[in-house]
Amino acid sequence: MNCRIRPDSRWKPRSLAEATEARLETFGPEVMPDHPAWPQVASWWLAHQRGANTPNWDIALSCDIEGQAGLILVEAKANVPELGTAGKTRDPMASDKSVENHERIGAAITEARMGLTSALPGIAINRDAHYQLSNRLAFAWRLATLGIPTVLMYLGFTGDEGIRDVGEPFATDQHWQDTFGAHLKAVCPTSPLSGPVQLEPASFWVVSRSKPILEISPSRS
Repeated sequence: MNCRIRPDSRWKPRSLAEATEARLETFGPEVMPDHPAWPQVASWWLAHQRGANTPNWDIALSCDIEGQAGLILVEAKANVPELGTAGKTRDPMASDKSVENHERIGAAITEARMGLTSALPGIAINRDAHYQLSNRLAFAWRLATLGIPTVLMYLGFTGDEGIRDVGEPFATDQHWQDTFGAHLKAVCPTSPLSGPVQLEPASFWVVSRSKPILEISPSRS
């Protein structure tokens, strides 16, 4: 995979002072204003966009991938419980519009699962289990089908003993790779880590990396 950061590449969050995470329906038009994908991304995910959001990304970066304008989307984790298996819950007191959005999200993930079956046999992404991983893979699929090559990076931060009170931290790269690999295999037994997921008109990649922390977080206990 050939990724190149351009002089005009942009990313979000920008800094601690500008820490707002990216959502594709707003970040996409900022970095690829002429691309027709962005209204389709939002309407694919949400029946009612006013007052609702698509998923937030820990880091989003515009770049060139294999010579085309693309995105790197990063999901960062620092402890084992952050790789959760929960589904997306629905508030029993939710409004009709919220209920319709919940159903639309389920339909979007189902569409992605069906679209990925030939490339990743056995894939089982679902709104009602492993929701976060499922929505990340679903969005990578949707962007690729709209002509935007995408790298979905899962990034494990290692060595943060300061957060042990909320869950086991990732100790080493191997610990991260083993834990994330098992998490991914639960919904994607045909691993996408070995190369591009070939789609039309673009492809996406899933990569797993780790990085030692710069400093230990203050203990909250």
